[in-house]
Amino acid sequence: MTVRRGARALGALLLAGVLAGLGAAPAQAAGYRYWSFWDATGSGWAYATQGPSTARPGDGDTVGFRFAVSEDSRDAAKPRAAADFGAVCAGTPAEDGRKRIAVVLDFGTAADAPEGETPPAPRTACARVGGDASAAEALAAVAKPLRYDSAALLCAIAGYPKSGCGEQVAGKKSGQTASAGDGGKDERKDDGGDGVPSAGLIGGVAAVVALGAAAAWQARRRRG
Repeated sequence: MTVRRGARALGALLLAGVLAGLGAAPAQAAGYRYWSFWDATGSGWAYATQGPSTARPGDGDTVGFRFAVSEDSRDAAKPRAAADFGAVCAGTPAEDGRKRIAVVLDFGTAADAPEGETPPAPRTACARVGGDASAAEALAAVAKPLRYDSAALLCAIAGYPKSGCGEQVAGKKSGQTASAGDGGKDERKDDGGDGVPSAGLIGGVAAVVALGAAAAWQARRRRG
């Protein structure tokens, strides 16, 4: 009887430890607050493979900029407006020797704004620039003042934000909680990232079951 009670107590303690692990909040990764740069594609937005100072979009192209907190390019928040050149540049006729570039600006959400600042409303503009102009030059034509740091990182568009540049923000990134205009993304749960419990947690539960079965077998053996 004493052995069986001890086995039950051991199993209960192990199970409590696993359940505590299941309910524990995950450590939140640090993100960075910055302006990301996007190219329009046939299906929406794609994270740009070049910086705005070297990218040279052609006439009829659309570029986007989004201010947000993100860990890296894989989870960066896209501009929420459609990548629609026709809607942005419909009133800007073509001109020989120059090109039209639709510029979509998304200043982000209040949750991603630096302390004490309020993001301006999203807007679009049609930049008509020289045939060899870069995306940065198109942006400068429609959204001054711009601010860059010493490493040529784009820090502010149309004066927003007033200060800071790519600073690290601990435990916060866009998309962790649902908000209007963000596509209603749900907060990540403590799992493998896809709604499936991690292998470690499954292994812990399996260990509890195995230990409990072994203890019960030992108790029956001793009674026999």
